Amino acid sequence: MIIFLYGEDSYRAKRKLEEIVLGYKKIHKSGLNLIYIDAKENDFNDFYRNFKINSMFAEKKLIVLKNVFSDAKFQEDFLENIENLNNTKDIIIVYEESAIDQRTKFFKALTKNVPTTKSRQSRGLTTQSEPSRIHDANKVGIGTKCQVFNYLQPAMLKKWVVQEFEKNKVKINTDALDLIVDSVRSDLWLMANEINKLSNYRAGSIIRKEDVELLVKPNIENDIFKTIDALASKDKKQALSLLHKHLDDGEKPLYLLSMISYQFRNLLIIKELQDAHRPYNSIAKKSGLHPFVVQKSYYLCNQFSMPKLKKIYQKIFQIDLDIKTGKIEPETAIDILLSEI
Repeated sequence: MIIFLYGEDSYRAKRKLEEIVLGYKKIHKSGLNLIYIDAKENDFNDFYRNFKINSMFAEKKLIVLKNVFSDAKFQEDFLENIENLNNTKDIIIVYEESAIDQRTKFFKALTKNVPTTKSRQSRGLTTQSEPSRIHDANKVGIGTKCQVFNYLQPAMLKKWVVQEFEKNKVKINTDALDLIVDSVRSDLWLMANEINKLSNYRAGSIIRKEDVELLVKPNIENDIFKTIDALASKDKKQALSLLHKHLDDGEKPLYLLSMISYQFRNLLIIKELQDAHRPYNSIAKKSGLHPFVVQKSYYLCNQFSMPKLKKIYQKIFQIDLDIKTGKIEPETAIDILLSEI
């Protein structure tokens, strides 16, 4: 049997792998037939010969196969032998923790016709977001069980955070939950660290907003978005205050400018799709942006016309050029930019 684990959320993909391995170890206590193969260090023959070696304990093998997408020859050999691999009693986990090319024959073979149900879609748990179980594609003759770990949508992320705190015997109130999700967003590696930090700080108690403000450093990208939101609301004082806080903390002006440019670029992408009368779900998919970015940018776009956004983007480009050619001091340039938006 082949199990395929992949997706942009490497934290939950890694957790799922650890869950499967732990379950295997509980049943097969010798551990002698738990095998890790890295396609960057081993060729297909090294991997395949594991099925020709009989276990002295007659145990089912669990073979974790990593980095197959980095080797085209390995993929080709795997596909040539996929029927034999499907028919073995052993378990093969194809595990990828980095971005993969979904256009390859190998990817399509492992994910072909993985089912999605209307009930799961209505709960926001399709194979494109947050599957709660491994999906079986045996019916199409592939024999692959597949689970994709895309970034959690905001509502599911909040649920995940609450559950993680509960595992640590700690609760979190609504204001604190909103703030930590807004600050850290979908980086679950970082989120897990912040949860552990807060859990130790408030062991057996309730996490409050002031605890998050004290211990969790806000995501700079999110602060830049707040700056743009303030500009859209004609609150230039707040916008300047937010940016100067980062300058006072030692952030480089050019980096802040690049983040401003990135956010306005996202607004342009969303605005173009809005002006084409695309529905929200289509915009979320077509834009290729993170769900958080789409959600926030979608409503903020109503504050800007397309000509206005293009004009701002052109100003950012010109100020970036002026800074890099020494025509203006970086901090002064950012102040001028904000005053002119």
